[in-house]
Amino acid sequence: MYISITKQHLDKTFSKSCGDFVAYLEKENRDKEPELQEHFFDQYNDHVSPKHVTNDIDGNTAKLRKNEPKFYSLTISPSQRELEHIGNDPEKLRRYVREAMKDYANSFYRDAPVSVDSIKYYAKIEYERTYKGFDREIKENQPFRAQIVKLEHDLVKIRRGELEGNCQAIQKTIDRLRAEAPHKVNGQMVVQGMKKPGLQTHVHIIVSRRDMTNTLSLSPGSSHKASEAILNGSPVKRGFDRDGFFEKAERTFDTLFKYERNFVESYSAHKMYNKDTYRFFAHLMALPTNEKSAAFKIMGKSGMHVPNLNIPTNQVQLALKAFKQLKRTIDVAKDAGSISI
Repeated sequence: MYISITKQHLDKTFSKSCGDFVAYLEKENRDKEPELQEHFFDQYNDHVSPKHVTNDIDGNTAKLRKNEPKFYSLTISPSQRELEHIGNDPEKLRRYVREAMKDYANSFYRDAPVSVDSIKYYAKIEYERTYKGFDREIKENQPFRAQIVKLEHDLVKIRRGELEGNCQAIQKTIDRLRAEAPHKVNGQMVVQGMKKPGLQTHVHIIVSRRDMTNTLSLSPGSSHKASEAILNGSPVKRGFDRDGFFEKAERTFDTLFKYERNFVESYSAHKMYNKDTYRFFAHLMALPTNEKSAAFKIMGKSGMHVPNLNIPTNQVQLALKAFKQLKRTIDVAKDAGSISI
């Protein structure tokens, strides 16, 4: 499970409207018949119009300054293994989002508890993803792509008579480079804009910065961590417990759908990897044989080479070379969203 929380955008000032974002989230509905379109939904309604979403979020920004976000964006991206477990069922995903938003509300650190009924949000399920420039596959294919583009330009110049050369030989070189590129989908070299294979269902959520009454500010931003401050001589709770939210959201999925989560899929493993990679590695190698085997299969499904390591589970001080090889494997799995929240 991968869950991200981002503010409206990263500039110094913020647009007064979420209209552009709402329009962007309608992209998969273009050219689809009305009965095949995916609708926005909230905690209690399955069909909410884009116009209503825009007007409701835009009208809930009382007393927010220009340098404050008007809304936050949450993205919930189950792994392909999790999607397979629920049959890629949009109804189950909507049910999960509604339960996860209860976890979101409960993660605000306040003297008076925040409930999901205090949160103004709208969510939208999407089924496709395309490769973008920051994806590992695009970066690793880029040297091959750059050579191909240059050779294709040379072909054009040769055919125009602007350059001398052997078109047939150049085309053979282009074909060879495409075949040697490390990442392909259905035999085709991965390029920007190409659809990603497999189950790619995910959910975008627009959450108002203000509560339902338009009086209380609810920021999940990283600069608003759970803490206490002194106001008029009394301690006041404030902020948002991100770790708590991620952990609760993970448990909610597992409980709802009786999902048996492997160690490498867990948020605790993700934290351990970031804070103490050697401890993560030792824990991974010390798993029972069946769980460890499943862990490597899960990472292998990310599409990368998983090293064949025959290492005793009680040997913590392992060869550095073998460790670095596995670390690269884990990094790829993290990038693929299989062990991150």
